[in-house]
Formats: sequence, structure tokens, C-alpha cells
Amino acid sequence: MSQTSNLTKRSEKGLLTPDNCVVTIIDLQPQMLFGVSNFDRQTVINNNLILAKAARIFNIPVVLSTVETKAFSGNMWPQIQAIFPGQAPVERSSMNSWDDANFVAAVQKTGRKKIVLAGLWTETCVALPTVQAIDDGYDVYVVEDCCGDVSVLSHENAMKRVVQAGAKPVTALSVMLEWQRDWALKETYDAVMDVAKTHCGAYGVGVEYAYTMIHGAPESKYPEYSVPKGH
Repeated sequence: MSQTSNLTKRSEKGLLTPDNCVVTIIDLQPQMLFGVSNFDRQTVINNNLILAKAARIFNIPVVLSTVETKAFSGNMWPQIQAIFPGQAPVERSSMNSWDDANFVAAVQKTGRKKIVLAGLWTETCVALPTVQAIDDGYDVYVVEDCCGDVSVLSHENAMKRVVQAGAKPVTALSVMLEWQRDWALKETYDAVMDVAKTHCGAYGVGVEYAYTMIHGAPESKYPEYSVPKGH
């Protein structure tokens, strides 16, 4: 029995739940990030880590994909690879992942009709598959703060386009909290709080403050930092 089937069921009624969606993470590669100028690049990395870790916590099926890894774009960021060890990305030549039969097959294999989609860049590798997946009957949620583009105008126009096509704009944190939904659901509570404390800035600091100063919990202990050895 999978972890998802062991989770307390959440009501759906139009919302995302751990058992009704698939996450697609597209083209998180160095050359693609180099071109991003609408958001701070480190923030884009951080937000994708929130989404990726949340997907692991709630055992959401994840489809990873990369484009022209050897010829141009470079390997998927190692921070993302570390969250999904052993999972090979679907390698493509097409900018539009929905043009790639292997990518579409990987989404179809999950049997889920809601796609939580993030990637670089917004106007091509996000907008094009979003528009076509919607045309094929999928419900697409674009994780806007995990996406980025070559200019503010490019990103904003792309988001207008996908929203007009029927996509729902969300953020990495909103997706994680929608999956959690109820703080009484302890199966995932501690893991969600760990992501919040590690990646969610003032919110995470506030969580730690409430734990220790208000509720008297022991101070959080992070693993001791060890300096990496040279290659």
C-alpha cells in the first residue's frame, strides 16, 4: 500500500489533494536559469525545492523532464536530483514537453487529470504544454513562483496566456498547504513544518519562534555542517 493511500483523505470539491494530481517539473537546468531575470534566481531555486520536497512528503507522482542536456542546457539542478534520487528525467529535444510522446505517456501513466506544473521558461516550456494539456482535458495548476522568464513582460504575458486558457496560478507554498489542509493531520505535519522552517523565510522563523518561545519546545537541531572535501 502506498504512502498516499495511507494518508487521511481530503475532500476535493475543486481543490488539490495528495491523490488527485501529478507534479511535472520541467527544464530546471543551468542554462535556463541563467536567462531568468523576472525573479531572483536563488528564490526560484528555493521555491522549486519547496514544491519538490512537498511532492515527496505527500507521495505525489512526479514527472521530471529536461531539454538538450548535453548540447546546451546542462544537467538538472543537483538540489532537485537529490530529492528524487534514481529518477531519470524525460529527456527531450522539443521546447514543448507536450510534443514529446514519452513525457505525455509518463503523465498519462499516473492516471491523474490534475497537473501541478513548474518550469523554465514561462512563455515556452511552461505555457506551451499548459495550453495543450488543457486542450487534452487536463486541469493545470501553474506554480508561478517556481517559474521564470527572460523578462518581466515575458513572464507576465505567459501567465496571462495560461490563465486565459484555463490554468490556475498557484505558488509552491500554497500547493503544500493545500495538500496538508488540516494541521491535525499528523502524518505529514512535522515534514511540512521542516520545509517551512528551512525554506519559507519569515514564516519559517515564526514557526520556530512559536515552537520554542510560546510552546516551550526544545530548540530545533539541524545536522552539524561538515565542510565538503575537495574533488
